[in-house]
Amino acid sequence: MTLPEQPGQARFWQWNVAGPFFIVALIWGSTWLVIKDQIGSVPPSWSVTWRFVAAAIGMAALALIRRESLRVSATALKVAALLGLLQFVMNFQFVYRAEHHLTSGIVAVFFALLVVPNALLAWLVLKQPVTRGFLAGSAVAGAGIALLLLHEYRMAPPEGQVLTGIALTAAALLSASSANVLQASPVARGVPMIPMLAWGMLIGAVLDGAFAWVVEGPPQFDPRPGYVFGVLYLGLIGSVVTFPLYFRLLQRLGAGRGAYNGVLVPVVAMLLSTVFEGYRWSVLALAGSALAMVGLVLALRARNPSR
Repeated sequence: MTLPEQPGQARFWQWNVAGPFFIVALIWGSTWLVIKDQIGSVPPSWSVTWRFVAAAIGMAALALIRRESLRVSATALKVAALLGLLQFVMNFQFVYRAEHHLTSGIVAVFFALLVVPNALLAWLVLKQPVTRGFLAGSAVAGAGIALLLLHEYRMAPPEGQVLTGIALTAAALLSASSANVLQASPVARGVPMIPMLAWGMLIGAVLDGAFAWVVEGPPQFDPRPGYVFGVLYLGLIGSVVTFPLYFRLLQRLGAGRGAYNGVLVPVVAMLLSTVFEGYRWSVLALAGSALAMVGLVLALRARNPSR
């Protein structure tokens, strides 16, 4: 008799876990390049707003295709509102602004440290265990991320804005981690995911738009095909396709292991940067990538032993 899967205890190497894990990493790894273009001609808050307007429409359409009702309970609406504030407002407002001060590579690499607050918050709030093996793997991956950050810092132009960018990225990191742990909580697991995400993105888009209007003035949009494609790619592929997969991974793997998706994202981002932006690899970057991958494997094996 097969025992039912417990929340946060899924085996990583199941095809329906590993597949979505790598798909999300590949898509999100590509979004950093697109975000960089989005903040060039339109103020960042309005770019975030258009992204989640598109995402909310796409997620609502997905719910209708799946024949899932968009009518949700008051509890689900409260969870959606909090998720929208943390994930689709605070997180992305901070991220888009951070890329004004740092290269996209630094922001992407920094976000790989999401494993740390995710695991700690999951331990404090959800009482999910943190093993010594997981901590050891996290330390190895963290060392790799530190080397990647050092390489990116050396390559960045000395504009004197690095600390501001790091502070904004850290704020985005904490917002995203809080949203991850919220989604992995028992209350959120009892709410239909797609309708909740649709409402969360809609509420997030409304809040983003209100914030943008106050801070940056009336709506601004760039009709350039590249900008329009970027909005649709980030809103539909980068949000509608990925967030349901990712939040389901958080529920099945737990917030700590699920965040290791963020270790692969900067590696993908840097590979794409090598192709499209002429990213220059160094011994530090190669060593950091290797350590990050080794730490990922060690941590996953520690939390998901073979039997």
